[in-house]
Amino acid sequence: MTSQVSSTAEQADGALVGEQRASGDGGAGKEVQRLDRVIIRFAGDSGDGMQLTGDRFTSETASFGNDLSTLPNFPAEIRAPAGTLPGVSSFQLHFADHDILTPGDAPNVLVAMNPAALKANLGDVPRGAEIIVNTDEFTKRPMAKVGYATNPLEDGTLSAYNVHPVPLTTLTIEALKEFGLSRKEAERSKNMFALGLLSWMYHRPTEGTEKFLRAKFAKKPDIAEANVTAFRAGWNFGETTEDFATSYEVAPATAAFPTGTYRNISGNLALSYGLVAASHQADLPLYLGSYPITPASDILHELSKHKNFGVRTFQAEDEIAGIGAALGAAFGGSLAVTTTSGPGVALKSETIGLAVSLELPLLIVDIQRGGPSTGLPTKTEQADLLQAMYGRNGEAPVPIVAPKTPADCFDAALDAARIALTYRTPVFLLSDGYLANGSEPWRIPEVDQLPDLRVQFASGPNHELADGTEVFWPYKRDPQSLARPWALPGTPGLEHRIGGIEKQDGTGNISYDPANHDFMVRTRQAKVDGVTVPDVEVDDPEDEAGRGADTLVVGWGSTYGPITAAVRRVRGAGQRIAQAHLRHLNPFPGNLGEVLARYDKVIVPEMNLGQLATLLRAKYLVDARIHTQVSGMPFKAEQLAEVFKEAIND
Repeated sequence: MTSQVSSTAEQADGALVGEQRASGDGGAGKEVQRLDRVIIRFAGDSGDGMQLTGDRFTSETASFGNDLSTLPNFPAEIRAPAGTLPGVSSFQLHFADHDILTPGDAPNVLVAMNPAALKANLGDVPRGAEIIVNTDEFTKRPMAKVGYATNPLEDGTLSAYNVHPVPLTTLTIEALKEFGLSRKEAERSKNMFALGLLSWMYHRPTEGTEKFLRAKFAKKPDIAEANVTAFRAGWNFGETTEDFATSYEVAPATAAFPTGTYRNISGNLALSYGLVAASHQADLPLYLGSYPITPASDILHELSKHKNFGVRTFQAEDEIAGIGAALGAAFGGSLAVTTTSGPGVALKSETIGLAVSLELPLLIVDIQRGGPSTGLPTKTEQADLLQAMYGRNGEAPVPIVAPKTPADCFDAALDAARIALTYRTPVFLLSDGYLANGSEPWRIPEVDQLPDLRVQFASGPNHELADGTEVFWPYKRDPQSLARPWALPGTPGLEHRIGGIEKQDGTGNISYDPANHDFMVRTRQAKVDGVTVPDVEVDDPEDEAGRGADTLVVGWGSTYGPITAAVRRVRGAGQRIAQAHLRHLNPFPGNLGEVLARYDKVIVPEMNLGQLATLLRAKYLVDARIHTQVSGMPFKAEQLAEVFKEAIND
């Protein structure tokens, strides 16, 4: 779904939510309040369709033109025990009339479909927020499952909140009487009733959702119409009930973005599109060798839809077979990709080392998740940095690229492909679950603005022997990039040896010579060290006297949104702080050492135990302060703002 927006002004991601700007009479004599931003969280049982509800509300919000950021949060189990705390699934959406960066710290509106959803999320809800509760589920047994001895709707537990008790299940069943559905079948549409109610409350468009439902259930038209009816019933309930006396408007973010065509996009979808675009710009077929693993599987699902772009996907029997097939495709002249998460990277490590030895382009996409081992499959973490950097035997350097937002996954994929193709090397692309499943508006680029990634395959002999004979040397390097020639198998005269055993410089013949091995190891390292990456940019506005800040915050990957929002809050409070964010983690930007040396204090927030900080300390001897979190959830902006203020005042 796309929308057109214009202008380039930017507003701060402020600490306050929902400033009332105007009010007036809405439909049926109800008041309409104008807000600048709102955070809504849908929460229910894993079978209640909260992810679908959130996705549809997000899609309509994107088409309306708001800036937005989302945070899906769901259990790892396919179907956790119904009505229990481990089975709660939620979807948080932050949307605004200005530029925002995070899904928000705390919801202004919580939709709780059952007692478990209320209990699991109530601690995040600030006093005075609105809570919409499905009263039909607050019976003795469901409440006992989560430890409620008395009904929280009646015992004063929710006295600090603006509570809207709504019998969602009963109202949905009543609305669907004409369809002759069983009670169980009718109950499944209660999420659409809730979506309709929230769509009325915040003046969201409805046409897209109705069209989506009819398409989704095209083979079951009665179910499609039942869901549309439930959706409309929720809208009409909001319009007519006296309990909802006020609806809210959040204007489009017309002052937030450059002119262009935008659509809502998740990180995994953006990354998939980036890989297809890289294949097109390189004029190479795209080959994905992959084994399904949360949260990377969506890339396999998406790329399998694009055979018309020359994409070939192979779902292997295991992680090792997936990367082995991808490396074979790279040898055959494809833009080769393998996708996985941390546990899969461990299994792929030997073949990554082989790719380093063969010096072939290969993209290793690691959608990081909580570990170690199986860990937290559906929760986010960025703890694979050191594994990507060093997790192979021998000296096997690999460039590392990390996107910072869901939309940035598109550009990061192109960048990673550029490095792999130019330097004939495997490249790590480190995303994470927060970016993969979260979404935001994305400005669709013009094709003629994308980089030219075309490569020249070897076509004939490239070396002359002492006797004048012309031969092909597979490891005769480009003097600038140190990349070896890429020869398609089957090309007459370009036959050469391939394998993991150390090669002789130039010829590629097997070599056990100590001096040759030393030279090859250093050459492969020099090739990675010489990868061209842009200088890191520092956001450090000077004061009236021309002075910058004394404190610098350095981040990487998905911490960009919370860090930037926190920096805005600190500056809004009148304190100076600088910010730098790294996309390239190996090699580091050439000016990074000079940047770090300019500041008295360097803070590195990470969703691990300090992996980037370890690398910065080792390379630049900087006394980097770490602030870490490994809860499976992204940082909150207010939390980071307090950390930054303490560091400034220390």
